[in-house]
Amino acid sequence: MQILKKLFDFYLNASIHVALAVYSLVRITEIYFDLNYNEPLNYFAFYATITGYNFVKYFGIAKFHHRSLTQNLKIIQIFSLICFLLLCYYASQLALNTLLVYSAFGLLTVLYAIPFLSGFQKSLRGVSYLKIVVVALVWSGVTVILPLFDTGEELLNSTVIWMTIQRFLLVCVLILPFDIRDLQFDAISLQTIPRKIGVEKTKKLGYILLLFSLFIEFLIAPDASFRTAFLVVFFVMLFMLMRARETQPKYYSSFFVEAIPIFWWLILIVFD
Repeated sequence: MQILKKLFDFYLNASIHVALAVYSLVRITEIYFDLNYNEPLNYFAFYATITGYNFVKYFGIAKFHHRSLTQNLKIIQIFSLICFLLLCYYASQLALNTLLVYSAFGLLTVLYAIPFLSGFQKSLRGVSYLKIVVVALVWSGVTVILPLFDTGEELLNSTVIWMTIQRFLLVCVLILPFDIRDLQFDAISLQTIPRKIGVEKTKKLGYILLLFSLFIEFLIAPDASFRTAFLVVFFVMLFMLMRARETQPKYYSSFFVEAIPIFWWLILIVFD
């Protein structure tokens, strides 16, 4: 059991779980637009997520404590390097224009972690309200715009625009339980939405964003089965947001909330 727990913790800490969530959202976009399975792009997004998230999470630790890194962090560093090499392999199979579009989202990820504001003392993560916007923008761009752009689909049609907005809103809602949890850990200077307006108002904001997402679903869903699947996901997200607390079970946000996109993809597969 101890070995299984260590493997599970590595699965979460090495960002494999969040990468599966991003991969699932890319697959959901393919299903909605009836796109062919794009292996290079899908795995590129998967390995880019692992590389990017581990960079953001462990950049400061590796920079200032590289001599005293724990064994687990060293393993994660090696794992991240392997994922980066795989990322490069799949990148070599993508069109240059696709990589240029992705580079814009990659730059946002770098600026999210590396201080470059206020005399190089603050990153985008430290700007009030900008943390959630940057993350949601990157996720919606990578999981909606990128797969459509790579296949040559028209990006300026109403369905694409509405889906991008919906994906942005849904990612914002998924982030809120994390921000509520992190109230007890984040520095006061990190002005997240729960710290600015309080936990209850944050939840109400999440409910409004979910309702907007539900409205959009009725505009973009190809048929009733898609709407039914989304309704299931809607109520799961609503329940998870309602139950979010500062003192959460260890895996509440990091596993169960982050598993919602994976759950959504699996439901669509069953319904399809």
